[in-house]
Amino acid sequence: MLALKDIKSMFLCELKEDLAIEGIEKYRANQIYEWISKGVCSFEEMTNLSIKMRQALQEKYFIYRVKIEKKFVSKRDGTIKYLFSLTDGAMVESVLMKYEYGYSVCISTQAGCKMGCSFCATGKDKFFRNLYPSEMLSQIQEIQNDNNIRISNVVLMGMGEPLDNYDNTVRFLQLVSSEDGMNIGMRHITVSTCGLVDKIYKLAEKKFSVTLSVSLHAPNDRLRDKIMPINKKWKIKDVIEACKYYTKNTGRRVSIEYAMIENFNDSRKDAEDLELILKGILCHVNLIPINSVEGTEFKSSKITKIREFCEILNKKNINTTIRRTLGSDINASCGQLRHRNNFDKGG
Repeated sequence: MLALKDIKSMFLCELKEDLAIEGIEKYRANQIYEWISKGVCSFEEMTNLSIKMRQALQEKYFIYRVKIEKKFVSKRDGTIKYLFSLTDGAMVESVLMKYEYGYSVCISTQAGCKMGCSFCATGKDKFFRNLYPSEMLSQIQEIQNDNNIRISNVVLMGMGEPLDNYDNTVRFLQLVSSEDGMNIGMRHITVSTCGLVDKIYKLAEKKFSVTLSVSLHAPNDRLRDKIMPINKKWKIKDVIEACKYYTKNTGRRVSIEYAMIENFNDSRKDAEDLELILKGILCHVNLIPINSVEGTEFKSSKITKIREFCEILNKKNINTTIRRTLGSDINASCGQLRHRNNFDKGG
């Protein structure tokens, strides 16, 4: 028996070619693709297709979906945290955030993560598998349908390392931005990475207009080695050179993520060292007051310290802001809800 094809991970042109072999008219592919982009979970929902055609599609294709297992709404700011189950039982998280410019969603690209950053909840649980493009799309579609809204911005900063799932991430970017599909422009998409240097160069060659967000979190290798295992393979110097290449190839500013950890990387000297390594790069620094994670000793820097750090960088002409904290009352940081769920189950 032939394996069913993942129809939601297909481009419209691929679906048209596939259906043409079966002698099905091209306009039918447009109808099917429109349903898929809306996030339908079965072919039975495609009511403008004949029963015979729906049955034929079911014999050849499969629609990947995500199912809401848990949902928490912040009483402070309305942020919504989702715990989704995939078809094989794996769990991933997504977060819906409302801003003045519209709705933004943070989605997962892997179930678990291999990177092992010591301050991250996702790294506390085992890596399960990569997500398919269809499963990334489904997180957005499920959230849109659940809230009757349209998502305007997408951030690949949930569970997992997007560039460790490079091929699926790239196909997702092409699918979600396609005018035939969800039509969310690449300029409204952010791809995060902890610093997979080879993949940053590879993504730069695509010349996509997505924002690259690099998790640096330390101003020198001595500190970064302690919290980010990836730094054993690629040092800060390598990451910075890759960032320069990315901005040169795409014309896009890189976002530098910097988690503020009390008495670890938040001194005046740390700020001055960070300024030196970022000098001359087209970038923006995002200072992040970290959420405490069960099983770690890390605490967020005091807000006065974070503001002082921010001021030092801005005075040195390094554009810097402090990230607005959203959903802190519902464990909205990546991996916290899944980690808590596994902990409760004894997993």
